[in-house]
Amino acid sequence: MPAACDSVLEDIEDIVSAEDLKPHDRQFVRKNVFPKVRKRNSQKNIQAEDDPPSDSIIPGAQKIWIRTWGCSHNNSDGEYMAGQLAAYGYKITDNSAEADLWLLNSCTVKNPAEDHFRNSIKKAQEGKKKVVLAGCVPQAQPRQDYLKGLSIIGVQQIDRVVEVVEETIKGHSVRLLGQKKDNGKRLGGARLDLPKIRKNPLIEIISINTGCLNACTYCKTKHARGDLASYPIEELVNRAKQSFQEGVCEIWLTSEDTGAYGRDIGTDLPTLLWKLVEAIPEGAMLRLGMTNPPYILEHLEEMAKILSHPRVYAFLHIPVQSASDSVLMDMKREYCVADFKQVVDFLKEKVPGITIATDIICGFPGETDEDFQETMKLVEQYRFPSLFINQFYPRPGTPAAKMHQVPAAVKKQRTKDLSQLFHSYNPYDHKVGERQRVLVTEESFDSNYYVAHNPFYEQVLVPKDPLLMGKMVEVNIYEAGKHFMKGKPVSDARVYSASITRPLGKGEVSGLTEVSKRHFLLYYADIFADAHSFTLLTIKAIIHLFLVPLWTY
Repeated sequence: MPAACDSVLEDIEDIVSAEDLKPHDRQFVRKNVFPKVRKRNSQKNIQAEDDPPSDSIIPGAQKIWIRTWGCSHNNSDGEYMAGQLAAYGYKITDNSAEADLWLLNSCTVKNPAEDHFRNSIKKAQEGKKKVVLAGCVPQAQPRQDYLKGLSIIGVQQIDRVVEVVEETIKGHSVRLLGQKKDNGKRLGGARLDLPKIRKNPLIEIISINTGCLNACTYCKTKHARGDLASYPIEELVNRAKQSFQEGVCEIWLTSEDTGAYGRDIGTDLPTLLWKLVEAIPEGAMLRLGMTNPPYILEHLEEMAKILSHPRVYAFLHIPVQSASDSVLMDMKREYCVADFKQVVDFLKEKVPGITIATDIICGFPGETDEDFQETMKLVEQYRFPSLFINQFYPRPGTPAAKMHQVPAAVKKQRTKDLSQLFHSYNPYDHKVGERQRVLVTEESFDSNYYVAHNPFYEQVLVPKDPLLMGKMVEVNIYEAGKHFMKGKPVSDARVYSASITRPLGKGEVSGLTEVSKRHFLLYYADIFADAHSFTLLTIKAIIHLFLVPLWTY
């Protein structure tokens, strides 16, 4: 049978000849086209407006409100989802009442966070809002009754958020909960070069891996994030470089356990950090996220050198959870108190002034008064400047939920006792009068100051001078509180700027060059061609001949 045509069409642009209108001409011609107005039956129009057919909905024209709970990893996921939706044409709004759809990005660590999530779903439904659920709660337990009939985007499927939102707006329920794999090997998650809207244009949050190697008996996050899966070093470094080119001056590395990074791909955390340090410009800083004691022990020498680097905050978050070895054993934490002390003592010796933050759970099942007193002694000994105190909450489906529980009144009292101990000392009083170098990155909650951090990632409040935002300056410390210091800029000090590039504006999408816009739309063309009656050729024709020229002219 003869072919329909003699030549093969390699690209849709091949059908555009030299005589055809160029994009600019096409736009000019449109100005001289006047639509013919027809009279229609007004009664039919009223009926159509009241009950529009489902196929009349135009995706990308709606307003979306995004709410995120939980850790910095979750916040990064929320930023990526916002960026993709905005790049596709949706309007991201801060006003939940005016939104057509609510995207709720959940946290499963503690009961109160899930309660807020559940209440938000109910509120959205009462307000007749479309709802898409994301984060660790629906990923870990998608069959819960209050999630029935609702669309879900899994923690490793955030690159398909546009697809899920589009179908939800049409009235469909979509659930994407699968894992990203390459030749059967689990990946760290969605691509790192996706469009993104940073909550703070000066701070880039980079997830270096997802999941962990532990099986803590109280942890629900493991059910959602799974086993360790790390991103390649090259991808992480490229993401950091792109961020600095967009005016970012501070990078946060995050994951469920940064210390375990690379064990699944034949590398390790120090190797990654040294590569990242090479990419940090003057005036910018890197902050390392949480690491559990077991995986940092074997890298102490290298970690001390990295944390002493002038462009890396001398700060490390190492959760101890309890100072009782028997409790740690019941938690399946895979270390003892002596291991934790070894890490802290070594880093304090090699990195003078380093800030060690830690977490403690009060009232874990089986915790005795003697166990709790060991924890109190540990806090008294080290006087941690940053201490996250958590009353134990049994999470459904975890081994700890089936253990013999400590009475609620006892848990509450222990939490109160530890909080009182923590607030009995002031870690920054001795720093009044010091001259410190700080990086200014955000506004305080009360809007009265700008928030900066010194080399030890200690919070310093400075005057609200717009010229200081995003800059590294020297200040004199004149006051100290429990969680902060106050500093006055030194008049004769040099001001460092991390980049000559203007930071992105609030709500501006990261990474949208003309090339990436084209690639982003072509990526979704492949997805939508599978889901709709359009042919892939038709969708790509629209992108090449209409959408891209509109961005250009």
